[in-house]
Amino acid sequence: MREKRDLLTIGHTALDYIIQVNEFPLPNSSTAIKKMRTFHGGAAANVAVVSSSLGLKSSLVSAVGGDFHGSDYQKHLINNNIDIQDMIIVKEDKTPTAFVLTDNNHDQIFYFYWGAASRFKESEVPYDAIKNIRAVHLATGDPSFNWKCGKFAREEDKIISFDPGQDLHMYSSQDLREVLKVSDILFGNHHEIDRILKNLKMNVEELREFGPSIVVETRGRDGSVIYADETINVDALERDPVDPTGAGDSYRAGFLKSYLEGESLQYCGELASAVSSFVVEAEGCQTNVPNLKMVHERMDG
Repeated sequence: MREKRDLLTIGHTALDYIIQVNEFPLPNSSTAIKKMRTFHGGAAANVAVVSSSLGLKSSLVSAVGGDFHGSDYQKHLINNNIDIQDMIIVKEDKTPTAFVLTDNNHDQIFYFYWGAASRFKESEVPYDAIKNIRAVHLATGDPSFNWKCGKFAREEDKIISFDPGQDLHMYSSQDLREVLKVSDILFGNHHEIDRILKNLKMNVEELREFGPSIVVETRGRDGSVIYADETINVDALERDPVDPTGAGDSYRAGFLKSYLEGESLQYCGELASAVSSFVVEAEGCQTNVPNLKMVHERMDG
């Protein structure tokens, strides 16, 4: 019999090439790369790793390539006590790879090679994993697979959060409506939330009545806003950022950790902000992941 776990994250596990440049090049021109390193990444894996470090029993479902078996990344996830027995292995393809370019203003451009993740849409819903979980987080990934997983999770009366992230452009209005209808929590940065509202021709309150009763909008240095029965503003816990990549994913992990423990939404946002403040202090999404004791000490200041 499978162990009951807290959080199942569905979406990308990827290799991240973090690239720093002074400025982005214009079309048909070039720019020098100041620094480039490879890290473990992918929005779903980032949430799983951070949430596990914070004390949740985490599971992960991603589509990865034949290169994943026996890799450092596989060992890393296992060492972080993440259940990966339901991973979708596509032996003939490569694990997804992200190229993340950051300029001196901390603006970013992403290029993403889907590789094995292109098989998401033809994959079977991880029924057993969902049945043995308290909450499901739908991260970046294929819209149709996310909806199928979300639909089954709703039938099983699970808590469902949704974060389309950089894959928002892949969702049609109908795709968004289907996934949002089964979601309890929507995460997005201010650009993404604005695009979702414009796409659906709704305001935040209409969106909350339609689907997710909680909408969490992150605003970088300006903190975050939680739209629920009341609007809650949360200050950022500022640190000098080395690399903003993964800050949003770590915020989601921190928020869900607190939410699943029944904390107030204000506290969920404050703990999430503190968690993300660690991640931006080092390059890579999973490099400077705190445990709960470290987060509480920073919150207490």
